[in-house]
Amino acid sequence: QVQLVESGGGLVQAGDSLRLSCVDSGRTLISYHMGWFRRPPGKGRELVAGISSSGDRTYYRDSVKGRFTISRDNAKNTVYLQMNTLKPEDTAVYYCAASAVSHQFGYGNWGQGTQVTVSS
Repeated sequence: QVQLVESGGGLVQAGDSLRLSCVDSGRTLISYHMGWFRRPPGKGRELVAGISSSGDRTYYRDSVKGRFTISRDNAKNTVYLQMNTLKPEDTAVYYCAASAVSHQFGYGNWGQGTQVTVSS
């Protein structure tokens, strides 16, 4: 069973970059489509980016297109989210999750989350 642990969050200034990592200690990540979600303060959780199990298809929400890149290394059981040109509105708790269905929906098996705070 997939067991996800996120890392890489922190406090940065607008315009800075961060790379989030999500490791599957269950070593089953290769079988799943993977996604990064976020929950901004006072708001609901939203899908930020998704990647297919083979890595050949990706999805990005409009607000992060051109700034964020999702990638995966199945040999390392890890999925990444490279975040460039960060904005204060990117402030949120970021979660990774797995889907057996699609890189755009059907997610579960959430990690515990990592906080990203972007100051202006």
